[in-house]
Amino acid sequence: MKAYERLLKYVVVRTPSDENSETVPSSKCQFDLANILVDELKELGVEAHVDDQCYVYGKIPATPGYENCPKMGFIAHMDTVSDFCDHDIVPVIHENYDGGDVVLGDSGRVLEVSAFPHLPELKGRTLITTDGTTVLGADDKAGIAEIMTMIERIKEENIPHGAIRVAFTPDEEIGTGASHFNVEEFAADFGYTLDGDGEGEIQYENFNACKADFEITGFAVHPGSSKDTMINASLVAMEINNMLPGCETPRGTEGYEGFYHLVSMSGDVGKAELHYFLRDHDASMFEARQQTLRLIEKDLNEKWGEGTVKLTITQQYKNMSTIIKDCMHLIENAKTACERANVPAQILPIRGGTDGCQLSFKGLPCPNLGTGGHAYHGPYEHITVEGMDLATDVVVEIVKLYAEQK
Repeated sequence: MKAYERLLKYVVVRTPSDENSETVPSSKCQFDLANILVDELKELGVEAHVDDQCYVYGKIPATPGYENCPKMGFIAHMDTVSDFCDHDIVPVIHENYDGGDVVLGDSGRVLEVSAFPHLPELKGRTLITTDGTTVLGADDKAGIAEIMTMIERIKEENIPHGAIRVAFTPDEEIGTGASHFNVEEFAADFGYTLDGDGEGEIQYENFNACKADFEITGFAVHPGSSKDTMINASLVAMEINNMLPGCETPRGTEGYEGFYHLVSMSGDVGKAELHYFLRDHDASMFEARQQTLRLIEKDLNEKWGEGTVKLTITQQYKNMSTIIKDCMHLIENAKTACERANVPAQILPIRGGTDGCQLSFKGLPCPNLGTGGHAYHGPYEHITVEGMDLATDVVVEIVKLYAEQK
């Protein structure tokens, strides 16, 4: 079975995670896909199970004579973002794509070259999109499909290999995908997540990340008699955002540049909230961003009265480059695998995070590989059949490379 055929089967099983849930997994629907994957792994001859927190684990023993090879792991996540995921997902296949704009069903949305300048590079391929009303779910079901297809290939083609471990995790999109990952049970020396964008991407430098929540308490009185009395919480919230550098947002930054991202806001006169993501590759700059918010809290409480502004910062993940720098064979072998698969290697910083970020700090060094997908987290998400095939080829070549080190 081709990787894209698996993807089409997986994406129709909706698995949005829920950042407001306190359960693990955050949404029961993730078990629907987990159980399908366990059955498929078993059909492929893999010892597999799903635990009570919705982590799928699979074990493939080494080919006889290859037991001394490194134990490798491959990981992808089952959940999707909750945005644009409130009804059935309808994947749409565009054969022999012409490299131009694509009308996404009757949604009124158009996948435009002006917004996604890489599209002409996909000309002649088979493009997979949605009908424009939902996410596709290639993030990260493409990674799952490619791992499954790799397993099928090494078995059908009798490719010798060391011990291989696979895992499919819940709740990556809300930042807790690795929180309950059992590294000891996984029992790999190192791993790769398949959770990147274009095929050939190799990533081991991610953002340092935290979320920052402002709670603003106002003082509500009748507006007709509020001279020097009213404190409008919504206006104080606007004041907070205006104190941040306007160009340091996701839209205004790229590469290694960090940002403040206002995720959501709500409020009235008496109460308001602002919810931010802070991101930066550089640890000192990351700390400086947090200190900026603490200073804003201090200054506005001095201006409007103690207790008006409350800031809560929650750490999410750290830059795994500090771990991977001691395991650069992972990057060098991934580059060699790309060369063998005739895929241009691209070593790029991750402008986000993966399960591998947290797993690296848990003792499982885990850089990230591209799956061939683009425009994640929205209705413009897309991927190509050929891109998935190439991403699978890269993973197969990685398996071969480490088998050569017996």
